[in-house]
Amino acid sequence: MKKKKSTGFNILSNDSTDGHGGYGAGTMNLDNVSPVFVDPTEGEAFVDMGALHARSAVEKRIKFLPDKEKVPNGKLYWLVWVTINHKDGKPYYAGVAGCEMTVDLEIRRGYKSLPEHVNKMDKSLKGKILVDDMDDKSKKILAEFLKSHNEQMWENSGNELREALEG
Repeated sequence: MKKKKSTGFNILSNDSTDGHGGYGAGTMNLDNVSPVFVDPTEGEAFVDMGALHARSAVEKRIKFLPDKEKVPNGKLYWLVWVTINHKDGKPYYAGVAGCEMTVDLEIRRGYKSLPEHVNKMDKSLKGKILVDDMDDKSKKILAEFLKSHNEQMWENSGNELREALEG
């Protein structure tokens, strides 16, 4: 029996630094970012908060290599960092950045570029939309997922996001 996947997103909480500049100032606040996996093979998307620490269900028991050629039969996933912010008191998808990942369960090896994942998470937190590397099918799956998760947040988001995902 297949386990139902959570679709929960992190929503902004109070900023502990609140401009005081003391301990913790300048640290990255991950309260408003959620890792969304897009599986184009299965035609689905799901949130897995374990990806914040490279401990998602997709990543468990897999040794990741920096060389894509060493995982020739890997299944494609897109790890998309989705940042939620508020504008005029309304939540919206502020930053969306997709990173390629392949996993071969048979040999328990995978490919991902850790620097790319960190940089794309940072760009997402800064409100950038970076999905150009993703294939059209994966973009469509992500767009449908974001809409179905919260249509109002989708509508509150900028045109850049909708154009990037829907063409």
